[in-house]
Amino acid sequence: MTSTKKLLKLCIKKSATISTAESCTGGALSASITSEPGASRIFTQGFVVYSNLAKLQILSISDTTLKKYGAVSEQIAEEMAYGCRKIANTTIGISVTGIAGPGGSENKPEGRVCFALSMANLLKTESIDFGAIGRDEVRRKSVNHCLKMLLSQLET
Repeated sequence: MTSTKKLLKLCIKKSATISTAESCTGGALSASITSEPGASRIFTQGFVVYSNLAKLQILSISDTTLKKYGAVSEQIAEEMAYGCRKIANTTIGISVTGIAGPGGSENKPEGRVCFALSMANLLKTESIDFGAIGRDEVRRKSVNHCLKMLLSQLET
């Protein structure tokens, strides 16, 4: 069974709904979830907030947090996940922001991705340095990691 099919079944079983906030994946997470027939039962809305301005205007992240930590940070991932969950009125919000490449810096290298999962009584963040493995591979691994985070939480 695919990850998305398993996610769909678990969400239906638990009456959970999902919204997404994506930066470096550019909508690939939403596309992955909605590729499964029946996804409309669990997926309500996805936000592709690639620019900092979009993060500020659409998800109402804090300008102060953005200036202090930068767009690729667990703090911004948290605000993105919380923002999408609140706007879409879902039980789960998940976000991903990172540097798919090429580029990056010493402090935020290519392949660094931050994730957050927001629920009513839970806020979970993770960061992974995938390394300079190529833009498409960073995006693919990021989507897979989001699905793993969702499945892990729903299976508990």
